[in-house]
Amino acid sequence: MNTSTNTPVVMALSGADPTGGAGVQADIETIASLGCHAAPIITSVTAQDTTNVVDTTQINEHFIIQQARVVLEDMNIAAIKIGLIESDTTAMAIHTLLTDYKNIPVVLDPIIIAGGGKVLANEDVVDAINTLLVPLATIVTPNSDETRNLAPEGDTLDACAMALLERGTHYVLVTGTHEKTDKVCNVLYGNNRKLDTHSWPRLPDQYHGSGCTLSSAIAANIARGQDIVSATHQAQEYTWKCLQGARQLGMGQKIPNRFHWL
Repeated sequence: MNTSTNTPVVMALSGADPTGGAGVQADIETIASLGCHAAPIITSVTAQDTTNVVDTTQINEHFIIQQARVVLEDMNIAAIKIGLIESDTTAMAIHTLLTDYKNIPVVLDPIIIAGGGKVLANEDVVDAINTLLVPLATIVTPNSDETRNLAPEGDTLDACAMALLERGTHYVLVTGTHEKTDKVCNVLYGNNRKLDTHSWPRLPDQYHGSGCTLSSAIAANIARGQDIVSATHQAQEYTWKCLQGARQLGMGQKIPNRFHWL
């Protein structure tokens, strides 16, 4: 029996990573692992290893729109996940798409600094993300450092998250991997308050593509019909297991095992 029409499709807009550990490759693996089909839209091409990003080349914004539109007109997209955005023109292109397809849930993973320290989004890009994309996102999934970068007016992480909600997004999931705490504490905000808090044992290593894995897992769970609280909780559990089973494939960060259940 052909069951293809029962497979949710998730569109993932992100950069290409030649290590296969992060970016759109991480999106594809995660989305597939969770029973959905990935429709990848490349926003930039990167030269990077498991230690840091060396260089990037952004894709022309008109071609980003063209890539996405032909798929959006052909497939029933159940969720959109947005990752690496290198320029304000890329943000404007994605804004154009989102305003034309307003009924599709959007997971925005604002990547500002690579795991190795290279800045991937300057002030203009951060402003464009705040102005053009956060208001159209169903949920934004920054780590604590990205949260402070996106909402510097807040004097606490709670205040920063509330500022992002005021910009228009429905939910914010702040992840605590960058905080100096014994456990990793991830907090979900919505409706002008904290909705959910989950603490996870802090694993000893560094991981390449953990944020991409989490945000893509949330998008896949939403595409499968889960509510935000369930989607974020199950995505955290899935991501933690991916990191627990991560493999040392290069000389830098470990790569999550997104098919750990096999």
